[in-house]
Amino acid sequence: MLDHKMVRVCDKLIDVFMVDKPTPTDWRRLLAFSREWNNIRPHFFRRCQERADAEGNPDMKPKLLRLGRKLKEVDEDVQRHNELLEAIKSSPLEIGELVSRRRKDFTKEFFVHLHAVAESYYDNPIEQNAMAKLGNACLAAVQDCDNASESMEALHAAELKFQDIINSPTLDAACKKIDSLAEKNQLDSTLVLMITKAWSAAKDSNMMKEEVKDILYHLYVTARGNLQRLVPKEIRIIKYLLTIEDTEQQLASLRDAFTPGDELEGKDVDCLYTTPEKLRGWITTVVDAYNLSREGTLIKEAKDLMNPKIIQRMEELKKVVEKNFM
Repeated sequence: MLDHKMVRVCDKLIDVFMVDKPTPTDWRRLLAFSREWNNIRPHFFRRCQERADAEGNPDMKPKLLRLGRKLKEVDEDVQRHNELLEAIKSSPLEIGELVSRRRKDFTKEFFVHLHAVAESYYDNPIEQNAMAKLGNACLAAVQDCDNASESMEALHAAELKFQDIINSPTLDAACKKIDSLAEKNQLDSTLVLMITKAWSAAKDSNMMKEEVKDILYHLYVTARGNLQRLVPKEIRIIKYLLTIEDTEQQLASLRDAFTPGDELEGKDVDCLYTTPEKLRGWITTVVDAYNLSREGTLIKEAKDLMNPKIIQRMEELKKVVEKNFM
């Protein structure tokens, strides 16, 4: 039997969970905030069962049983989150290793719980700040882990594609496979880098036949050409304009870019045309993507522009376009 004080505490909590805060989201937050729940837990679930057994109202009995069952599920989740949090707090310098071992435990729900725990220290700013820093460190470690995993997956996928290309019966068939990958938007920079490295190693080797070097060179040219065509022409124009230091020369190049004519895409030089509106739109998109990069938003074709100094120059370029051409 529970003592009278614990009965009152449990009955009050049952009312809170069923009436005032009736959703599992509320329950998670309340458990995260509670400093006494560990002591109350075993008595609470027993009290839910006792009240259900003694309940004469046929509508209330299943509600009490459901509360006990569902809250137990939430409580088990919260206990797992707290156990992980304690592991992190005990070894703050080994967060990266912990994340790599237990990546599946670092769920969205865990970070919501960690945030709630940090909020619960509203009366202790030092502890609250420490929890917030711990959360940021965990998030950074998770992002690093996911990026490394994606890189490994991309490398494995690229290796399979590369082997398939190399095993083609003829050079023409191999080049067609590269063209086909480009058409399906499956020709990524990892594969192109792999082909480039193979060609680079071959051309400097005295052990490789000239025929093999020639094949790898053609694969390299085909891959680079396709990858270049996948990049929006406005991005290519922007990249070219950013190489020009002289203001007058940059202005002249902008006039050329906004003067319609025959477009030419070559290995060493491009003659591409667009409108001021489109160019400004792409500059805005890249700058916005850079500003949102902390949330994981990046433009694949413009990753090499994601640099504070380059972004500043792009904003200056945008002003030049607006002032002189719009």
